Amino acid sequence: MVKSQSFKSHEDLAIFQLAFDTAMKIFELSKKFPVEERYSLTDQIRRSSRSVCANLAEAWRKRRYKAAFIAKLNECESEAAETQVWLKFAVKCSYLDINKGRELYGIYNQVLSGLVNMRNNSDKWTIGDK
Repeated sequence: MVKSQSFKSHEDLAIFQLAFDTAMKIFELSKKFPVEERYSLTDQIRRSSRSVCANLAEAWRKRRYKAAFIAKLNECESEAAETQVWLKFAVKCSYLDINKGRELYGIYNQVLSGLVNMRNNSDKWTIGDK
C-alpha cells in the first residue's frame, strides 16, 4: 500500500472513488423506484450510500487523531452495510433487478474490505498521535 502522505485528499483514494461512483449508480437506479417509496426506501438507500463517502471524507480529515480516524471508518462500515440491506430490500420488492442488486452488493463488499484494511492498518494512514 502507498503511504497516505502521497494522497492529497480523500478523493484520491480508490475506495472513495468506488463508493462515490456506486452511490451515483444507486441514485440513478433509485429514480425508477415507486413514488410511494420516495420517503422510505429511496431516501434511505441514497442517504446511506452517500454517507459512506461523506464519512470517509471526515475520516481523512481526522487522520491526526487515530481514535477519531478509526471511529469515522467504523461509521463508513456501518453505512456501507446499511446500504447492502437496502439493496436487498430493493431486490426483494422487485424495484431492482437481482443481477444489478448482486453487483452493487458485491461492490459494497469491496468497499467494506477496503475500509477494514484502512482501519486495521490505521498507522499507515494517520499522521498524528500514533
